[in-house]
Amino acid sequence: MSGGRLKRLFALLSALILGSGASAFAATTHNNHHRRHLATAEAGDGPGLKSAAAYVVDESDSSVWYSRNSNVASPIASITKLMTALVVADAHLPLDEVLEVSPEDRAIGKGAFSRLAIGTKLTRGELMHLALMASENRAAHALGRNYPGGEAAFVKAMNAKAQSLGMTSSHFVEPTGLSCDNVASAEDLSRLVMAAAQNPTIRDFSTDTEHRVLIGRHMVEFRTTDALVRNPGWNIIVQKTGYITEAGRCLVMQAVIGGRNVVIVLLNSFGKYTRVADAVRMRKWIEARMNEHATAPAHVVAAS
Repeated sequence: MSGGRLKRLFALLSALILGSGASAFAATTHNNHHRRHLATAEAGDGPGLKSAAAYVVDESDSSVWYSRNSNVASPIASITKLMTALVVADAHLPLDEVLEVSPEDRAIGKGAFSRLAIGTKLTRGELMHLALMASENRAAHALGRNYPGGEAAFVKAMNAKAQSLGMTSSHFVEPTGLSCDNVASAEDLSRLVMAAAQNPTIRDFSTDTEHRVLIGRHMVEFRTTDALVRNPGWNIIVQKTGYITEAGRCLVMQAVIGGRNVVIVLLNSFGKYTRVADAVRMRKWIEARMNEHATAPAHVVAAS
């Protein structure tokens, strides 16, 4: 074979080898890019929440599973009543003591509705029950007003309790949550929920579905404000809902998900049913990742 033909054959073989290598390199690069894209998509998908702020933490080891705007302090509406109940419990005040709803407990303004008539006499325990389960504003205010030293001392105790729990962004001015000056971050509220979950009375009252009390001559039935409590598919340890215009729809809870005690905080949801839908979305998201990884989900920080 001539030298010229040998050179042409060598060039052809080189081209084939280099071409195959380039194709293989291109295929490998494409596959790696595809894998990176899938990993990025999986990390960024999230549960698709509609709440402005959210925080989800495993109570057993304090590992954070999801966080969105969790350090931003905002109005918390009737989530306040969890703190109200904690302060009453810490004072070891007798739950069987009869208290009277007075004109001082009457709040005026949007959201100040109450079914407790002025002059209604109920035990401290019944007032706490209605404040936690049915979010009764006059019940919560009567609890604060009947604290040793009155409402001013009660509010001081609320802020001291918040400080002791490490709720660094929180501030309270009254016991009902009707004031938009009662503020906390989602991360703060996770600490409040975990503290409330340690109290059997608060657990029982907040997760009851209905309760009847005597008002005047009539037995009046009150119902929970949280639809999830009535859902047998949920195992909720403690919960509280809240709403005023400035806070939006809020929901906090500790629930058993996949055998773990999970704290879920959802703040400023729009629409009447969005907070419940967000809780359902969050539970499905957690369960899906537990099934994928046979463990708790990794920490996900959502974009603000």
